[in-house]
Amino acid sequence: MVRVNVIKPTGVDVVTPEEASAGKIGVGVQQDVSVDIRPTVGVKIVQSNVVPHIFELNARENLNGDLMIYDHKDIDIVLMQEKKKIVAFAKDMLTDNVYGAESRLFEFLRKKGIVAYDSIQGGNIYGSMEAKILDSKKYDSVRSALLNIAEWFKEEKPMMDYVDSHDDLMHDVLLNPDPEHATELGEVPHEEEKGSILQKNLFAPYLYGRYTY
Repeated sequence: MVRVNVIKPTGVDVVTPEEASAGKIGVGVQQDVSVDIRPTVGVKIVQSNVVPHIFELNARENLNGDLMIYDHKDIDIVLMQEKKKIVAFAKDMLTDNVYGAESRLFEFLRKKGIVAYDSIQGGNIYGSMEAKILDSKKYDSVRSALLNIAEWFKEEKPMMDYVDSHDDLMHDVLLNPDPEHATELGEVPHEEEKGSILQKNLFAPYLYGRYTY
């Protein structure tokens, strides 16, 4: 049996349901109310301040345990668990967009306290960027880094969605143009000669100095 003592604040009285229905409400009374609780199920609360955080990443684990993350449009991210390092590489080709994405990633991780500020630098592979994960005695460093990378992807998602929608729009304009910007097959008559390269009366040295007719 668990005994709970509830102290009511001054100025408010607690009455039974019968007294409340009869209109008996006391004012200016302070008293103790004893409540007996007989639980039938025991509940043990461990780390009540821990809130589960669920996220999804398109990642793959390589042979030595490093996590390779492919969610971004311009860069690939490798989280090295043993070396406690994060490295970002260009996905297809090196552009200004690649450097911008790498810079935003490590700036985000630096502000979140995940990577060491003085460790952010260019990697030994052309166009890559890397940083060391800070050690922690209180938290799992690798899991914290993975969680914050997922949070960074949430910030990048609106921009990536905009780029994808723009690409889809341009493809649709080229492949399915409206009638104003398109012609039916055969509508434009065929010319005997088109372009700037002449096909006749052209001096061709590779034909032993003869003209073409």
